[in-house]
Amino acid sequence: MRELITEELKRLEVGNLKRSLIVIEGPQGPRVRINGNPKILLCSNDYLGLANHPRLKEAAIRAIEKYGVGAGASRLVSGTMPPHALLEERIAAFKGAQAALLFNSGYHANLGVITAIAGRTADIFSDKLNHASIIDACVLSRANLTRYPNGDIFALESLLKRSKAKNKLIVTDGVFSMDGSIAPIDGLITLLDRYNAFMYLDDAHATGVLGKTGRGTLEHFNIEHPSVIQMGTLGKALGAFGAFVAGSKELIALLVSKSRPFIFTTALPPAICAAATEAIDIIEAEPERRTRLWENIEFFKDGLKAAGLDYTKSATQIIPIITKDPNYTMQASRRLLEKGVFIQGIRPPTVPAGASRLRVTVSSTHTKEDLTEALTKIIEVLGDGR
Repeated sequence: MRELITEELKRLEVGNLKRSLIVIEGPQGPRVRINGNPKILLCSNDYLGLANHPRLKEAAIRAIEKYGVGAGASRLVSGTMPPHALLEERIAAFKGAQAALLFNSGYHANLGVITAIAGRTADIFSDKLNHASIIDACVLSRANLTRYPNGDIFALESLLKRSKAKNKLIVTDGVFSMDGSIAPIDGLITLLDRYNAFMYLDDAHATGVLGKTGRGTLEHFNIEHPSVIQMGTLGKALGAFGAFVAGSKELIALLVSKSRPFIFTTALPPAICAAATEAIDIIEAEPERRTRLWENIEFFKDGLKAAGLDYTKSATQIIPIITKDPNYTMQASRRLLEKGVFIQGIRPPTVPAGASRLRVTVSSTHTKEDLTEALTKIIEVLGDGR
């Protein structure tokens, strides 16, 4: 076994595909320290700057003092506490759903829901750019899986027309995590009633960001539909940890009884739930955070456009600068880190061959000075693309 592991590590290293960890010395923020040196952070999912917010920390501390550190058991044994129930109520109201259920990560949520609602007799139609956890969940469900071209409503409809299954499930990200593009939910939604299908919407990168009040992709398109199951995460714009699924009361009851990742794992710490509840309160009370985020997004994209750098079809805070070659991409990432800008390089298998990129994520807490300095360094490293 050791020889096999060593051989595989060498193979990864030769292809410049071996991963490593970088330690952030301190809390998330627009600027952080790595090896004692300050860096502009442009690869965090802390989109609204809540991960180090005083109110979230105070809420977590109060919950620890009242409920302790760990939940002690799974939710179905003795791990359900008032902070869990309160957060689920707040999420349901925030997402405009009848009920919600917490999961320990977005990965857990996708595995837990898709495998619970789609079995061998179901047909799943999954966007080709969906997150890896969705792909894994679809495979584990043992349903008949078909992947349709990214955002291609006509191709999807053609597939739905041929489906004979009673249980048809369309699965899509709201915001695609590597491209930053938004799924055409307004078009996809028209297929649900026409073909008696359901939709599973992974809103991990949209929750707190998209929509007039930050409620996500459905609000962005001004859509309400009972056949849409919404998943979201607590560790991105909400600054905490974990995930949730929002939908009908019947769906949540089914998941409590059938979702293996929910049933067979220790519940989220109550302090995390308290912090996430506080985050929802802040998101609802401080819309200016989203305003600043979108101002920063446009400012940064304008800088890239002026330099002739390709940021593809990004429509959100996820801004990929396409660099194609994985070796060049990782060299550029290292050079930027040396110059004081932390942007992770993304390469296969996370993205297809020839599509490596520097994946920038912008936060509401970045100043124009932060972004201008980062743009200057990016242009120094990548050159002017014009």
